[in-house]
Amino acid sequence: MTSHDLDLSSRRRIHVVGVGGPGMSAIAIVLAQMGHDVSGSDVREVATLESVRGSGVRVSIGHDPAAIAGCDIVTASTAIRETNVELDAARRRGIRVASRGDVLAAMCSLATTVAVAGTHGKTTSSSVLRAMLAPSFDPSFLIGGNVIDLGVGARWTGSSLFVVEADESDGTHRRLPVGAAIVTNVDQDHLDHFGDFDSVVRSFAEFVQDVTGPVVLCADDPHLVSMQAARRLTYGSTSGDVRWSDVTFVDGRTSFTARGSVLGSEFERRVTVPLRGEHNVSNVTGCLTLAVALGVDVDEAIASISDFGGVGRRFDVRAEIDGITLIDDYAHLPREIDAVLAAARSSEAGRRLVAVFQPNRYNRMATMWPDYAACFEDADVVVIADIYSSGTDPIPGVTGRLVADAVAATRDAGSVHYVENRHELAGAVSALLTSGDVCVSMGCGDVEFLPDEIVAVRHSV
Repeated sequence: MTSHDLDLSSRRRIHVVGVGGPGMSAIAIVLAQMGHDVSGSDVREVATLESVRGSGVRVSIGHDPAAIAGCDIVTASTAIRETNVELDAARRRGIRVASRGDVLAAMCSLATTVAVAGTHGKTTSSSVLRAMLAPSFDPSFLIGGNVIDLGVGARWTGSSLFVVEADESDGTHRRLPVGAAIVTNVDQDHLDHFGDFDSVVRSFAEFVQDVTGPVVLCADDPHLVSMQAARRLTYGSTSGDVRWSDVTFVDGRTSFTARGSVLGSEFERRVTVPLRGEHNVSNVTGCLTLAVALGVDVDEAIASISDFGGVGRRFDVRAEIDGITLIDDYAHLPREIDAVLAAARSSEAGRRLVAVFQPNRYNRMATMWPDYAACFEDADVVVIADIYSSGTDPIPGVTGRLVADAVAATRDAGSVHYVENRHELAGAVSALLTSGDVCVSMGCGDVEFLPDEIVAVRHSV
C-alpha cells in the first residue's frame, strides 16, 4: 500500500473530469455528500448525471479550461487522456491533479474501509455486503454499479464503515487503507497494467497482507488458497471456514445451505436470495462470512438479503417482448460469461439461449481472444459484435472477428454470427430471435443499450 498526502477531512473545491462515467460519478457523489464543493464535466449528457446533479454537483457538458478555476484538486480516471484541456490547465496553474485512486484512498482514510476485491464478482458482492451490514452499521459505500434497491451506487452516511469496490485495473486496490476485505478470485486481466499474470497474483497477495482486520478468501480459487493474512478466513464449496452446498434454483431465486464457524461461532442456515447462478452462491457466502466476522448476527445478515434487488447490469431482465426475454449483463471476461450463461441455462431450462457479446478494449482482445473460445458452451446461438474501444487505440488485425472465429471453431457450423457494424446489431439479433427465446447481451460497452434497441426494432415492424 502506498502512502498519500491528500487530505479530505476539511472542505475542498474539487473538479471531476469525466464525471458521467460509473467510477467518477460515484466519486463525485460521495465527495459532495462529504461536504466538499464539487463540479464535474463530461463530453455528453448521460443518464448517470441525473443522480450526480441530485447530489449537488455542478455539471457542465464539454471540457473547458475555465472549469477548474479556483479548484484545490482536479481528478480524473485513467480513461481520460493526459492531454485533456482541463487536466492540462490544472497542471499549468499548479492545481493538484489527483488520480481516482488517490481520491478514493483519501476517502478510505476517513472511515474503516471494508473492501471487496477480485477479478470477478466485486460489484454484486459489494452490494450484498452493504445490505448485510446496513441494519447494524448503515455503512457508507462506493460501488461500481447501481444498487437497484437504493437507486444509487454511492453514498456517504458518516458511518464508521465504508464499503468499497477495490478495483485492480490500475492498481488502485493496492493504494487503499483497508480494515477488512473479501477477495473473490484472481484471474487474468489488465495485463496492460500488470505486464503478466504473476504480477496480478502478486498484487492481490500484497493487498491481502496489508489489510489490518479480517480477510475473507475464496478457498475454491487456486491462487488464493496459499495467500496469508493476519486474520484469515476462507469460504468455498468443499472447504473453508464457511461452506455452501445443496443449491436449488426456483423462479429466479437461489437457495443453498451455508454452514461453518466464524470467530468460534458455529452455524448452519438455509439462505435464499433473488440472484441466479452458483457464482452468486459463492459471492453471498463470502459476504456472509465477513459480515459475521464484523459482528453482524448471522440470521440478521441472511434476512437482509431475502429481497435483495440486485445491481444494475447484473443479470438484469430488461424486457419481455413477443415471448422473448431480454437480459443484460456486464460480463466481459471468459469466466464471467461462462457463469452468466450457466445461470441463464439453469434458470431458463428448456428455452433457446441466444448470447450476444461485445468484446471490450483492443489491448485486452489482442492477448485474450483465444480465451473466449469455450465460454459460450451453454448458448445455443452466439452473436459477436466488434470491439468497443473504451478509450484504447485500435490495433491492426485486432477486431471482434478474432473472437467470433475462436468461438466458431468450437461449435456447430452456423451457430455463431459476427456483426461488424454496431448500428446493425439490434436488427441482426432481432432477426434471429423467435418466441420462447432468452437473449443475454453482455459486455461493458454500449451493448447495455441493446435490449432497448431490440424492442424498438420489433415495435417498428
